[in-house]
This record gives sequence, C-alpha cells and structure tokens, in this order.
Amino acid sequence: MTVRIIPATLRDLSYIAANLRPEDRTEIDCQFDEWSPALLALTALQGFAYVAELNGNPEAGFGAAEQRGGLWIAWSWGTRRMRRCVPGITAFFRAVLGPEVAARGAFRVEARALATNELALRWLGRLGATQRCRLPGYGRNGEDFLLYDWTRESWNHVPLPKAAGAEAVATGTDHCRQGCAGARSSPSG
Repeated sequence: MTVRIIPATLRDLSYIAANLRPEDRTEIDCQFDEWSPALLALTALQGFAYVAELNGNPEAGFGAAEQRGGLWIAWSWGTRRMRRCVPGITAFFRAVLGPEVAARGAFRVEARALATNELALRWLGRLGATQRCRLPGYGRNGEDFLLYDWTRESWNHVPLPKAAGAEAVATGTDHCRQGCAGARSSPSG
C-alpha cells in the first residue's frame, strides 16, 4: 500500500469529488446550494492543492487557499479509501503545506467541519488546530459546524526556512507550487 502526494489536477480532483465518502458528501452538500464534482474540483485548485494517491489511484484532495491577505482556508475531502492516506497527508501537511502557507505570510488558517463529522474533528485536533467555536446553523439546512484554526502563534513548530524549497517534495509541481489543471501530462507537455 503506497501513498504518494502529488500536485492536484482537475481530473484527479473531479474523480475524488465524484466518489466522495458519505461524511464528506454530507458536509459538502450542506455548504452549497448546488455543486458538481467538476465545480468542486475547479474551486479546490485555488492556492495550494494536492492529491493523495493510494497505489496510483487518487483518493483524497487537500490544500489551502488565501481568502484575503494573511487569512487562509484549509480543506480536504476524499473517497472511502481516504483513511489509508491520512498518515501520509498528515506528514505532508506538517512538512510541506504548513510551511508553504506560513512562508506566504499567513497569520491565520481556518478549517470548518460539520459538527457530526467525527473523523474530521479528530484529524483537525491531531493536526494541531485549535477548536475556536461552534457555528450554529452554518449549513444551508441549519447544520452546526465547528471552526478550527492555526495562528502564527500556534504554529511555532513550522520550519519556515524549509518552506522555500517545499515544492520540491511534491513530485511534478510547477513554479506556482500547484499542479497543472486538466489531464495529467508529463512536465514537457
């Protein structure tokens, strides 16, 4: 069982979004009036976006995007096999994604999770996020969410000097630190 983290592509994220695990589908359904796998994938390609492959198959998408100067939103969703990728994603988050976001001047990174999504809530805690508050009625049908964050003060462990070369850890990234949208191709085109 080999987990590999690669730059996200529209194709891979669309596949993952079309095959979401039930917990993620429920969480996404209550945040959008209408969505499609392609639209979710396209939206996810903003900022830093990665895919976790399990034995060569895309199983989870994750990343972070800047909402405004210094404020970032972290996200992740996956297929039923995402659980097998979590250790690899966690290590990549700590070694690469966290330093990338910090190097871009983030002072706050937020993540929201459906209050009933126990797996997501436990994982956010393991990633070092702080639970800030309950967001009653945040979902379009009145579902409660929980807001988590990392702040500049809470990520003292993030090795900023390593962030400059962080994109080299992910295979095939472009110089914008994210993959090319569309079908996967070789770096030469």
